[in-house]
Amino acid sequence: MNVAIGADHAGFAAKEEIKAVIKALGHVPVDKGAASEISVDYPDFAQEVSKSVLSGEAERGVLICGTGIGMSIAANRNPGIRAALICSEQAAELSRRHNDANVFCAGARLTPIPRIAELLKIWLATSFEGGRHQRRIDKLK
Repeated sequence: MNVAIGADHAGFAAKEEIKAVIKALGHVPVDKGAASEISVDYPDFAQEVSKSVLSGEAERGVLICGTGIGMSIAANRNPGIRAALICSEQAAELSRRHNDANVFCAGARLTPIPRIAELLKIWLATSFEGGRHQRRIDKLK
């Protein structure tokens, strides 16, 4: 699966390491920036990853900023994006199973990179259950 990944300056180092995790899991990271730790605006990268997911270039997306909050807010402004801020195993699993989240958000200042990697592995491996949850997803349109 193609996985679009983007970060602002605060998430840049984490993004670089998480790209390797995505590859190791057999997926293809599609890097949407940032290119360094020089200060940038997180909404720009949330938009690029969202566009990639919505166009079908990538099946899922990953966004990393300082807290993950800004990225999740920015990404969720795009109809069809269901970005979830992931901080636990349960959130990783249920955001996919019940909410069909298509963008994983994390905060590099709050969550160590190895923990982000653990949570992303769960998130990427979990399928959407459908059923009664599909009805709820349909109401988001």
